[in-house]
Amino acid sequence: MNKERFYLTTPIYYPSDHLHIGHAYTTTVADSLARWHRFAGREVYFVTGSDEHGQKIQRAAEEKGIAPQQYVDEIVASFKELWENLNIEYDDFVRTTEPRHHKAVQTVFRKIYDKGDIYKSTYKGWYCTPCETFWVENRLVDGNCPDCGRPVEMVEEESYFFKLSKYADRLLDHIEKHPEFIQPEARRNEMVSFIKSGLEDLCVSRTTFDWGIPVPIDENHVIYVWFDALTNYLTAVGYPDDDDKKAKWWPADVHLVGKEIMRFHTIIWPIILMALEEPLPKTVFGHGWLLFDSDKMSKSKGNVVDPNVLIDEFGVDAIRYFLMREISFGQDGNFSRRALIERTNADLANDLGNLLNRTLSMLNRYFDGVVPEPQESTELDREFATFAGETGTAVDELIKGLKLNEALIRIWQLVGKANKYVDQRAPWNLVKEEASQGELCTVMYNLVECLRIVALVVKPFLPDTGEKIWIQLGITDALDKQTLEDTVWGGLKAGTRTKKGDPIFPRIEVKEDEKEDKVKEKQKKKQKKTDDKPENGLISIDDFMKCELVVAVVLKAERVKGADRLLKLQVDLGDEERQIVAGIAKHYEPTELVGKRIIVVKNLKPAILRGERSEGMLLAASTPDGKLELVSVSSAMPAGSRVK
Repeated sequence: MNKERFYLTTPIYYPSDHLHIGHAYTTTVADSLARWHRFAGREVYFVTGSDEHGQKIQRAAEEKGIAPQQYVDEIVASFKELWENLNIEYDDFVRTTEPRHHKAVQTVFRKIYDKGDIYKSTYKGWYCTPCETFWVENRLVDGNCPDCGRPVEMVEEESYFFKLSKYADRLLDHIEKHPEFIQPEARRNEMVSFIKSGLEDLCVSRTTFDWGIPVPIDENHVIYVWFDALTNYLTAVGYPDDDDKKAKWWPADVHLVGKEIMRFHTIIWPIILMALEEPLPKTVFGHGWLLFDSDKMSKSKGNVVDPNVLIDEFGVDAIRYFLMREISFGQDGNFSRRALIERTNADLANDLGNLLNRTLSMLNRYFDGVVPEPQESTELDREFATFAGETGTAVDELIKGLKLNEALIRIWQLVGKANKYVDQRAPWNLVKEEASQGELCTVMYNLVECLRIVALVVKPFLPDTGEKIWIQLGITDALDKQTLEDTVWGGLKAGTRTKKGDPIFPRIEVKEDEKEDKVKEKQKKKQKKTDDKPENGLISIDDFMKCELVVAVVLKAERVKGADRLLKLQVDLGDEERQIVAGIAKHYEPTELVGKRIIVVKNLKPAILRGERSEGMLLAASTPDGKLELVSVSSAMPAGSRVK
């Protein structure tokens, strides 16, 4: 039986300089998707590479006094080193300076020319060398490139043009019939608007420099760098020589790209394919930017973060986890050192690392480190086992929907439930009672079995962590041979001897200078509040973004003793459970709240109300006559979803 196939690509990165954490984000996401699909039993082809031609590269090489090929060879070597450091397992790395790619690009150019969709004329207009992009004047912003904001150059030269405008209506029709083609929806709307504003024919050759692939019908011209680069996705599947390989893998299932290059991938690239009469990729997903303290990373701003330095300090899996968990996939995300430390300590050290450590420590004390045979079960035991056993299929559905951030939230929901299960079942009390020994066996089996499933589902995202957990669990079956089918409950063999080791994520201690920086930052913010009092009651977007609003699912609700107005709610925030006390008892019965998906302020300072700790605040609307209703969302939004 043929396996389901999955062809995934990243952009091919431009070697004008070394890569930063934003590039690492794209490729880490792609690698995790590829690893998960392999784990789920699908045949995967994961491609990345380097885009090595163009005027910008030639100028950079000239400034260094070396040949362009030598220049790109050195930087591309650093790309591959970074991917190795990040545990990236790609199947092919396409360099646009390779002979196979030259042949593919020239074949594409000639086929489209022979069809009559490429013609020679003269180009006179604006060109942004850093972006390698042509612009008509009405799209410039204050006379500068609308993408990067830098000055553009007026160029005039003989060029070949590709008839983009001929295919505009056909492309719009395809987008309308296949809404999954451009994701997320906001990007699709932007691209549709761009197309409807009118497409100009695209200049696809240059004569003012020679670092590129020659036009096959006119070697005085080199092929435009984007026309060249986009063809790499066909090069990787053997075009034009290997028909069997191309038939197996094309069209691509997902092109994963940054939002700033969506126009090239969702307008120019599909029109090239239409002209070739080739199928279009199924989905082009444009993810957001990784910002540095809420500002776009830029070498000129001095805020570029080197991922190799972070890996050396924090370890590769901490970096991989932060990139994928901190950012809602498709939206912009923010990188800061403090956020990385806090996320690592909270999720990896406290939640996952502590769960493994405390489970194996108790197993050593109560059963000499050997997994017992489960015996009688309570309803709580069965509920826990069911949730754990459903984790693999739940994550698979989220991954198939490209909901990467939510997939990790679902895994950490299991980790959170396991930590809560320890406290609820209290093995340290069960061990004291002879009549409870059967329950103790069940509880300890359940905890180790849960960790087995966690190791399986976490490995595609955090490869080293999955291995470390597996080793400490003492399971002799090779982890690399396990599949999604092995995440069903009950796969752990009683009698397995565990091998408790060192903590998999030691807690990161914040340095004194970082503490001082944090204090100074707080003082600075406090002063800014004093200096920048809202005018006419208005606040800035920065003020609003300080509130971390998330979707929460109400797990339990009860009245607070001695308080007529207060209800005590236990809520699931996706990665943790909390208690919130709210003055809504006159408007809601506790039973009608259970299962409701509400909006809460997650980062509110905890308070004590009538002796009960409250860690958050509910959002509600109220009328002048006292009517109150909680702000809620549909069941389609999972717990932990960010509200913006």
